[in-house]
Amino acid sequence: MICKIYLFRHGQTFYNLEHRFTGWKDSKLAPIGIKQSKKVALKLKNKKIGAAFQTRLSRSKDTLKEVLKFHPECNIIIQDDRMIERSYGKLEGHFHKRFIEEKGRKLFDIYHRSYETPPPKGESVKMVEKRVLSFIKDLLAFIKIKKVNVVISAHGNSMRPFRRYFEHFSIRKMSQIENPWDDYFEYNVKV
Repeated sequence: MICKIYLFRHGQTFYNLEHRFTGWKDSKLAPIGIKQSKKVALKLKNKKIGAAFQTRLSRSKDTLKEVLKFHPECNIIIQDDRMIERSYGKLEGHFHKRFIEEKGRKLFDIYHRSYETPPPKGESVKMVEKRVLSFIKDLLAFIKIKKVNVVISAHGNSMRPFRRYFEHFSIRKMSQIENPWDDYFEYNVKV
């Protein structure tokens, strides 16, 4: 038997549109983010879903709500912050442009996408990957026990390790990918 994982990114938030470091700040979905969530929901409309995963942030929850409007059969919703967005620490809320003007493009690129180097009081992508891999291990066990398809309302930086795991990306490729706001990725789990 094959079960499915449907992984998607939340819709764009006001902070995303303003090009701010968002991280664990709870920026709400912007109108375009609501439209993107509805687009993902329509794409998943005809899938069968038995369980859903979200983080504590409203952008994850609100995107998932749109998807689940088509899935009354889904009666398990689990919050798990191991797949929450990367913490940008002291940079959260700050504008990308202002940071680049004050600190330079090189340091921005390091803090924004470096695998190893965390921003001040924040997380590196490597740290995010460690917690996401812990979530994946438990998720696969959950799917094998429950024998259900699942949806995951994730974040841009937590999706990178998901995709690296399931699509066998190198660290370099994982660091370069951009995850869409209005589409999903599908993975098979043999149970």
